[in-house]
This record gives sequence, structure tokens and C-alpha cells, in this order.
Amino acid sequence: MKSHEVLKSAFENTSPKSIAAELGVSLSLVYKWAQEQSDTGSGSRNPLDRIIEIYDHTQHTPIIEWLCEQCDGYYVENPESKKEDDYGMLPATNEIVSQFSAMLQRISHAAQDNSITQDEARQIRLSWDRLKGYTEGFVRCCEQGDFERMHEEDNPEQPRKTLY
Repeated sequence: MKSHEVLKSAFENTSPKSIAAELGVSLSLVYKWAQEQSDTGSGSRNPLDRIIEIYDHTQHTPIIEWLCEQCDGYYVENPESKKEDDYGMLPATNEIVSQFSAMLQRISHAAQDNSITQDEARQIRLSWDRLKGYTEGFVRCCEQGDFERMHEEDNPEQPRKTLY
């Protein structure tokens, strides 16, 4: 879906007039954001396009992560696929079960004294984020039939990305 289509769809559930007032821009500009840009002058670079341009120029993933967090979401980068015939679904499945088990063990250990410290919470978060990222990678591999990518090494200190 293109950015102007996303905004057009969003405007079906809210008032472009209120958006214009809240952002301090003209109503016509808000309507132009929901139109495709053309050489004849219709449409306008919208805020979504600008955010992507900033990301494209910086390649600074925390920009996207921050945006997802502001919307109570989570960013998982889609892995590249190098689809190969010899894929290892069973090892990848076992790794998900193993990571889930390790996370549950971490939670159980932290909760033994009926309180969880900030350090324990941070460790649980790292474990949970890593599991979510790995599982997203697994699902993508299921969709593409490529399990070789599941075995590439990752940095456990960067929990916001898949293993790719």
C-alpha cells in the first residue's frame, strides 16, 4: 500500500479538518497528502514519505523502532531470503522451543522471591525480544521455504532485530 493510500484510509475514520487544526497546517494540504503525487501538481509529499526519506538517508533503525514503540508496537526487520533447497525446519523449530523455554526459566527464576528487579526485568525483555525476532524470522522462512538463514549468528545485545 502506498503512503497516500494509507492516509486516505485513515481519513475515513477521522476528520481531516481536526488533523489540520491539530498539526497547524491547511486543510487542503491534509487532503493533498491523501492524493498520489503527480507532475500536474496534485498530491504532496506527506509525513509518511518524509519519515521514510529520513530513514533511507540515515539507515538508523531506531527511528522506525521509536515510531513503533510510540504506537505500542514492536519492529521486527524482515530478513532477506537466499532460498535454498536444503532447509532445516526441525533445527529452527527446536531453537524457538529452546528460546521460549529459556525465557520461561528466566521468568521463573526472577519470580522466585516474589519480586522482579529492574535488572531481571531487563533480562526478561531481552529474552522476549530475541524470541519475537527469531520467531518472525521463522515465520518468514516458512513463507519463503528458506531455513538456512535461521542459523546465522546474531548479537544478543540487539534484541530488536531478527537473526538476519
